[in-house]
Amino acid sequence: MSRNDDNSTISRRNVLRSSAALSVAGLALPGAAQGQALPSEIRFGGRISGWVGIAPDAIADERNPTLTLVQGEEYTVTWENLDGAPHNFNIETEGGEQLFGPTEIVSEVGQTQTFEFTAEEGMAEYYCGPHPVSMRGDITFADEAPADGAAEQPGQYIGVGPTVGLETVAEGPLTAPTSLTVPDDDSDRRFITDQTGQIYVHGPDGLQEEPFLDISDRLVEFMEFDERGLLGLAFHPNFAENGRFYIRYSAPLQDDMPDDYDHTFVLAEYRTASDANETADPESERRLLEFAQPQFNHNSGSLAFGPDDYLYVGTGDGGAANDVGLGHVSDWYEDNEGGNGQDTEENLLGSILRIDVDAQSEDQPYGIPDDNPLVDMEGHLDEQYAWGFRNVWGMSFTPDGELLAADVGQNLIESVNHVRSGGNYSWNVKEGTYCFSTETPRTPPDECPDTTPDDVRGGEELLDPVLEYPHRLGIIQSPPDASDDGGNMTANATDDGGNTTGNMTDTGGVPTGNATENGDTAGKTAASGTRQNGGVVSDQIGVSITGGYLYEGGAISELEGAYVFGDWSLDGENPGTVFLSRPPEGWQEAGGGDLEDLFLDPPTDEGEGGNETGGNETEGDGGAAQEPQTGLWPIQQIQLRGEAAQDGRPSGFVYAFGEGADGEIYVLTTTTRTVEGDGAVHQLVPAEGEEGGGAAGDTAGGGNETETGGNETDG
Repeated sequence: MSRNDDNSTISRRNVLRSSAALSVAGLALPGAAQGQALPSEIRFGGRISGWVGIAPDAIADERNPTLTLVQGEEYTVTWENLDGAPHNFNIETEGGEQLFGPTEIVSEVGQTQTFEFTAEEGMAEYYCGPHPVSMRGDITFADEAPADGAAEQPGQYIGVGPTVGLETVAEGPLTAPTSLTVPDDDSDRRFITDQTGQIYVHGPDGLQEEPFLDISDRLVEFMEFDERGLLGLAFHPNFAENGRFYIRYSAPLQDDMPDDYDHTFVLAEYRTASDANETADPESERRLLEFAQPQFNHNSGSLAFGPDDYLYVGTGDGGAANDVGLGHVSDWYEDNEGGNGQDTEENLLGSILRIDVDAQSEDQPYGIPDDNPLVDMEGHLDEQYAWGFRNVWGMSFTPDGELLAADVGQNLIESVNHVRSGGNYSWNVKEGTYCFSTETPRTPPDECPDTTPDDVRGGEELLDPVLEYPHRLGIIQSPPDASDDGGNMTANATDDGGNTTGNMTDTGGVPTGNATENGDTAGKTAASGTRQNGGVVSDQIGVSITGGYLYEGGAISELEGAYVFGDWSLDGENPGTVFLSRPPEGWQEAGGGDLEDLFLDPPTDEGEGGNETGGNETEGDGGAAQEPQTGLWPIQQIQLRGEAAQDGRPSGFVYAFGEGADGEIYVLTTTTRTVEGDGAVHQLVPAEGEEGGGAAGDTAGGGNETETGGNETDG
C-alpha cells in the first residue's frame, strides 16, 4: 500500500502513478478531442440500463451519450420512459453540486417529459435520480480546453493475451445463466443456474430439457433489467452421500419486512429426491438465511464451499449507489455517508459470510465456526468473515485454498481481491485502490484513511485488491507533477524485449488509423470501436467485472497458472470481454497491492508462448529467483475464436464463469441486458490449428507486434 510519511492516508498522487506504470506495460492514448456542439433540441429514451440517445444523429443509439453544448445556449430536452421504472433528469457539477433538476418522476412506459435548460459553466454530468449510476452521462462544452495535463495523461492498457477457442456446449432453454457448478460425485454433470429460476444439468449427452429444480414461482417479478433472481449454487462437500445443495435467490418481500424495501435475500438448502441424486426435491427447502434487501441491485449471490467444508456466502452492499440511502447504515468514516460495506454490527450486507451448514445454533439453522474473526468481539455479527465489499460477483478457491473474489465497482474501478479472514477490502472508503467520496463519486479525493480507527475492530488495515482496471482510459486524471518518468508518456511507446510497439497517429487530438487483426481478417472492427490484435487500445475497457477461476485444466497450456475472469459488457450496450491475469510467484503470502512497486520492472513477452507478464522478475546470470511481488497483477485480454466469438471477444454478455471437474473453464453468456435473452454456455478450448492455444498476433518472422490505435465510441 502506498502511504504518505505520516502513515495515515493514501495519497492520490501516488495511487495515480499506476497510469504511468501501465503506459510502460503497453500503450497510452491521448484524451479524445471535444466534439461539435449539439443542436438545441435533444431527445432521449430512458431505461434502467442507461439513457439512450435518439436525436440528433450524433447521439442516436448511444448509451449515456456525451452532450457537447455551447455555454449560454438554451436547450430543449424530450425523453420517453422505455421500461416503466421511475426516472427523472438532473444536471450536476463534477463535484456533485446540483445545477438543474430534479424534474418530476416519470414511471409509465411511453410517457414523455419535456423541459428546457440553459447550458452554464460547471455543468459536468446528467443523470437519473433513482438510477444515478447506470443512467449517467457526461456534459462537455464546444471548444472547451481540457484541464491542465488532461490531454497528455496516459491511460491504462490491457495487453494482448493468448488466442483461445470458444466452443458452445449448451443453449436450449437457458435465458441468463448465472453459475456453472460441479458436485464432487464423479457423475460428469455440470449444473447451470438460470436467473429465471431453473437449474439445468449438462451431461455427456448435452443439456437435459427438464430442469433439475425449478423455483421460478418463488422469485420476485422481474423488471426489464434486473439483478435479482436465482444467483448462485453450491454442492455440499458430501453431496454424493447426502444429496444436499444450497442456492441463493431473490424472493418477494415478506410481510414483517419494511414496506419500502425491495425483496428478500434467501439462502436455502435443498435435497435430491432419491439416493441417485438425479433430480431435486422441490419440497425439501430449508431456508438458512433470509433478510430484507433494500434495493433491487447489489445482491451478490456467490456461493462456495471452502477447503474447511464451511459455506462462504457473498452479499452486496444493499444497492442503489455510493452505499448510502435507504437501508444503508452509518459507519466510522465521517467523510462519507453510509455504509454497509464498513459495518459489521447492524447487518450482513457488503460482506463475505462463513457458516457451518452441518450445525445449528440456538437462534439460527446453521452454526458459526469458532475461528470466524468476530466471534469474540461483542456487538458484531458472528457470520462475518470479510467485509468492505460493494457487490461480490464471482468468487472461487484456488487449488491451495486461497479465496479470490471479484468486486463490482461503481463509476471508476473494477477489482479482484485476495480474501483473508477478517480482511477489510475498503468499500466505501475506497473504490479499488482509489479514495472514494460519496459527494464526488467520479472524482477521487486526494486522501483517505488506510486503516480504521483503533476503536473500530482494533484499527484494521484497509486492504487493496490484487488486480484492478478502470472502466475506460483516462477516466481519472493524474496531477501535472505525477509523471514520475512516465506519467506524461506520448502515444508512441516502444517496449523492447519482444513487446508491443504502438504507433499512434494523432490528427487534431483524435487517434486515427486502421486496425489489423493479426491471424484474422485485416481491418476488422469490434462492436464498439477499432482494435488491433484484440487488445484494449481504445478508451472503453468494461463496466462490471465477472469473477472467474485460476486455471487448473490441462488442455490450454497458455492459460496455465492464469486467473481467468471477464467483464459483463464493454460499455453496457455491447457484449463482454474475457481477460486473464498471471499472479506473481509468492502471491499467496503477499498482502494487498503495493502501488509503489507496480510494474517497476515492465512485463515482458519473453518465455513460453510470448505471454509471460509476471511483474518484478529479477533477471541476471543464472536467473535469480523471483521475490514475492505485492504489486497489482498485470492483465491481458484473451483472444477468442470460434462461432461464439467476434473480434476476439464473446458474442454475448458475460454473466459468469464456471469450472469443470477437469479444471477446464466455461463462459456463461446471454444475448441481451435483460432477463429475456438467449443464454448459452461455452467452453474455453485450444484455438483451432494451435496446440494448447497460441499467442495472439504471432508472426512467422519475429516477436514484435505493431499496433495502430483506433477511435472507440462509448455506444
